[in-house]
Amino acid sequence: MNHRTWCNPLDLGYRYQHMKENAVLAHREGADPTLTLFKGTYYLFVSMSAGFWYSQDLLNWNFHEDPNLLIYDYAPSVRERDGYLYFCASRRAENCPILRSPDPLHVPFEEVSAPFPFWDPDLFFDDDGRAYLYWGCTNTDPIYGIELNPETMQPIGEKKGLIWDREKELGYERCGENGVVETSGSVVYEHLKHLFNPETQRIEFPAGMTNVGGYTAETMTKMFLSIGKPYIEGAYMTKYNGRYYLQYATPGTQYNTYADGVYVGDSPLGPFTLQKSNPFSAKPGGFIAGAGQSSTMQDKYGNWWHVGTMRISISHRFERRVGLFPAGFDQDGILFCNTSFGDYPYELPEGRFDSLAIQPKWMLLSYKKPVSASSTAPGSDPALAVDEDIRTWWSAADAAPGQSLTVDLERAMDVRAIQVNLADQDLSVEFPAEEYGDDRGTRRIELVPQISHYTLETSLDGESWTVIETVARECSNGYYEYPDGITARYVRLTGGELPYGQTLRVAGLRVFGNGNGVKPAQAKATAKHASDLDILVSWDPVPGAQGCNVRYGIAPDKLYMSWIVYGANELNLSTIIKDQPYWIAVDSFNENGITPGTPFLAD
Repeated sequence: MNHRTWCNPLDLGYRYQHMKENAVLAHREGADPTLTLFKGTYYLFVSMSAGFWYSQDLLNWNFHEDPNLLIYDYAPSVRERDGYLYFCASRRAENCPILRSPDPLHVPFEEVSAPFPFWDPDLFFDDDGRAYLYWGCTNTDPIYGIELNPETMQPIGEKKGLIWDREKELGYERCGENGVVETSGSVVYEHLKHLFNPETQRIEFPAGMTNVGGYTAETMTKMFLSIGKPYIEGAYMTKYNGRYYLQYATPGTQYNTYADGVYVGDSPLGPFTLQKSNPFSAKPGGFIAGAGQSSTMQDKYGNWWHVGTMRISISHRFERRVGLFPAGFDQDGILFCNTSFGDYPYELPEGRFDSLAIQPKWMLLSYKKPVSASSTAPGSDPALAVDEDIRTWWSAADAAPGQSLTVDLERAMDVRAIQVNLADQDLSVEFPAEEYGDDRGTRRIELVPQISHYTLETSLDGESWTVIETVARECSNGYYEYPDGITARYVRLTGGELPYGQTLRVAGLRVFGNGNGVKPAQAKATAKHASDLDILVSWDPVPGAQGCNVRYGIAPDKLYMSWIVYGANELNLSTIIKDQPYWIAVDSFNENGITPGTPFLAD
């Protein structure tokens, strides 16, 4: 099927990770994506994928296996220079190689240099021929930058600190779900708090002690003070109209508020000033959250795109997926990313388009609809497959083939797309020791495609069924579009053989289409600062609405940020900047469409 639409998370063959240490369960992972256009083809590099994807249109992706391409090194960075695609990724304990290839699909990458250890790198080649490297991934150190010799790819001069954490001023840098910082549950915190002197802001040992477990008081002070501090990571540089936009990810990949911020400067190594509209890429609500650790690029027609990391973080905090979002620069040079309804289907326009003007192609028809199942495991519930939360799921009672899940749309509807999101639970597979390939011998990337078999059927009466998909491929987030429409009331998913003999588990059986009914009334909303870093937005219940999408920004015509809410009539905006005025609009929506709210200034 050749798609004209896409739906996040992207339908890619995410590879399994198997971990030996700490009894961590296996999980599928795809994160830290870099997207680039090289010699007319789009290339998508993603951590822990043992290869890369390529496409001619950003919609239909093919996978190219490359198990020799530093597959255990995180956060791949790729850039074009002089007919070569340059590649590097992360290593802490040894020098990181920089590679290049003139044709990644046919010519292996060859090493150019290995200058020094770095983490979360970004290569950047300026249009004056000079080269730079940015990197950083800790909650203690900044994003660094350094110039490289473009021929030898070795450093010129000393590294320079460019972006530091500012979580007391920037609400989006606060750790925790919805920006709520929690430190008391940390094992390190509980162990060290008795040694910490709040007056001196230092760990102080009892008389006669010089270290604990080999750690000095200075080292342990740094550890203690970093608890609850955001990670500043995932640098990416974009040049636009002669200015340099240095992007970074924060506060942590496991949080729903994981986002990309941006600083702007007049030279590649700064100084940089925080853009007023920040974070420029965030998706804290909806079916799947997260839009951080990303890259920004232009397509064949000059449109801007941002590709980012979306989190699940249940089986492992690095259980993640990839999302694609329209982006751009406004007339004032502000970098933005359109993540509004960022997990709904969007149609890719032909040629140039306005990234802010495009709307979801179809609306969600399956939210909170009646669901039945062939069987259900204890503690599970079929309703969890239609609750718009990828972190919850229905599980069949056992792994027998033929288990099924059926959603009743309650009337015949115009179905245009279906997304099948499978979940992994309690998955532990043992392999020979030599198959764990990272430098510590504790991680194994599954190189053999793990095929999921299932069928999708539709029905008008629940008795006579039509098969619309017979699936046998590597897919955890399968997306299927029907542009001509299918008239159906019932949609049934039936499982077959699944990876490692798993039980059928569904985190989201999401049905999209045209409700052909009445849109909800406009939401009546208020917004008031609850603190320097929080705005409480409230609205009256809207009859017939599935939820509301809260858009916010620094001006009524710059509502570039959004937070979608289901099943509630208020939201604490925890991602704002201190002393920055904010305009708010609350859009109500249902399966028939979106009713925009009128922007107003928060109190």
